[in-house]
Amino acid sequence: MLKSFKIFWHSLLMALQELRVNKLRTFLSLLGITIGIFCIIAVFTLTKSLEMNVKSELSSLGSNVVYVQRWPWGNTGSDWWKYIQRPETNYDEYQELKQRIHSASAFAYVYDLNNKTIALGDNYMQNVTMLAVTDGFDRIQQINLEAGRFFTPVESRSSSMTIILGANIWQGLFNSAQQAIGSQVQFAGRVFTVIGVLKTYGESLVGAFDYDNSVLVSYASARQIANDRSIFVEPFIMVKAASNVNVQELKDELRGAMRAIRRLKPAQDDNFALNELSMTANDTDKIFSSINFGGLVIGIFALIVGAFGIANIMFVTVKERTNIIGLKKAIGAKRRVILQEFLIESVVLCLIGGILGMLCVFGVTKLISSFVFFKIYMTSGIIIMGLAISIITGIIAGYIPAFSASKLNPVVAIRS
Repeated sequence: MLKSFKIFWHSLLMALQELRVNKLRTFLSLLGITIGIFCIIAVFTLTKSLEMNVKSELSSLGSNVVYVQRWPWGNTGSDWWKYIQRPETNYDEYQELKQRIHSASAFAYVYDLNNKTIALGDNYMQNVTMLAVTDGFDRIQQINLEAGRFFTPVESRSSSMTIILGANIWQGLFNSAQQAIGSQVQFAGRVFTVIGVLKTYGESLVGAFDYDNSVLVSYASARQIANDRSIFVEPFIMVKAASNVNVQELKDELRGAMRAIRRLKPAQDDNFALNELSMTANDTDKIFSSINFGGLVIGIFALIVGAFGIANIMFVTVKERTNIIGLKKAIGAKRRVILQEFLIESVVLCLIGGILGMLCVFGVTKLISSFVFFKIYMTSGIIIMGLAISIITGIIAGYIPAFSASKLNPVVAIRS
């Protein structure tokens, strides 16, 4: 054990000496390893960060929620003409589903309306989105309140003219969250009382609700602004599965109930869509896999170039130390020791290049983290992967030079 450590320490010192003595040659050879590791780790860090942020957002939206609506999610292709002729979901169907569905824990009826104006005295904000919701919405979506409360069941069913403001809205109109609570604002030409304000959500990666630039209004109050049967709105019903029910069971029950409500005959196709977030998750997984593969291919090509550079250094090193190798073998050094010595030196050089590549990734992620709207994660798993790739590259690049060094005839080597 002590002998192996001495060999490792000696090889480490020799690798560092190589860096010090032949700076330009070593730098150019390490550049390929550094670029290769940078490409691989940068792509994996970015995709892992996007994946973790997307999955976190999907989790907050509810992975066990089914959306009953007119259009299916994803690429509709040439079937769009069929979908556009479908009827919109409506409030009566929402009420019917609440009575018929027993495998759900919460229901909500939702529609939105864009480009509205909200005002507080002379201060106003435009391009505000109204989200009309029923009282079950807060049991399906994660509503993070900075202050105040959500609608009561009574407020949801009556024209209470109460409103909840998104972060950008209340921050633009009021000095503090507490100041907003209880205040009256003009929205879409009507007076509303503020009962709650939301925390900042940030931009969505999956096209979810833009809470920061929206206001929440109860369904009954929203109907005074825009009827849910208007051609300008596309309402949908959100249904959350009970804790002991999987989403597929809920979808099967919803499909049967909706076909019964709309009196569809057995031969008729569904004239509604049942969407779920797992469809989005599957699409994002495919995208991330493709990006990872592309980054891996680019990184491998860079690593191949770097490996040739390291192999070249090791061949030159073997040539320069031929007489030293001969002396070592003459005094009893075994082939295994010579092989191990040069392999360790090759691995150390690749590790230096790999660490430089990962430091570059770390620096770049710190630089861009303030410009992107999602968190960037450089996980321990990615770091371990980078180190492992560096070690494997070092072994592959250094094996042939090390093997040739171990086979040198000591007499011939000393004479050289």
